[in-house]
Amino acid sequence: MDILKFKQAPVMGILRGIEADVLEPLLEVVLSSGLKTIEITMNTKDAPGLISQAAGFSKGRLMIGAGTVLDMQSLQAALNAGATFIVMPTLVEEVVAYCVKQAIPVFPGALSPQEIYNAWRAGASMVKVFPAKFFGPEYFKEIKGPFNDMELLACGGVTPDNMRDYFANGANAVSFGASVFRKEWLEKKDFKSIASAIGKYLQNLPQVLQ
Repeated sequence: MDILKFKQAPVMGILRGIEADVLEPLLEVVLSSGLKTIEITMNTKDAPGLISQAAGFSKGRLMIGAGTVLDMQSLQAALNAGATFIVMPTLVEEVVAYCVKQAIPVFPGALSPQEIYNAWRAGASMVKVFPAKFFGPEYFKEIKGPFNDMELLACGGVTPDNMRDYFANGANAVSFGASVFRKEWLEKKDFKSIASAIGKYLQNLPQVLQ
């Protein structure tokens, strides 16, 4: 991942529990919709295979990463498959340390001020504040008070309607998952609905970032 490129379009899609037969048409929809960054969670069946398939298909057109990386074994499997960034729901210090040493962008999860501080100090590219929805956008403003230099990714409960509020209150990036990549849409191969849902996040992004 080019972290500077991500910051120019700081929206990340999360793929969890998807099947191999829908991956490539789904990624085609992602590309046509303008989304640049996707993570595939490691608790998805054959996640390394999906990451490898996604990397081969996108040919550099997408930044492909691995999510839910909870130990060194899954980290190595993800990297061997072609993941270019790492995301986790909590701070796994050895995973972050390895990523920092290898210059791999890494997004450890945290929620409380102490957890956010620990994750940033460990070397996070951004700290994934998760699950953000329980504290809401104003929480980011409070965190940025003492921690104004820390970069934060809002994850969990970010919608097209509240995305502007997250950025306005100090979030540096946002992510979405099941609300867009819905199980019923994937089962029906309803890629039109998925494209429309992605578009609602991206259509106002330039104004949000100004």
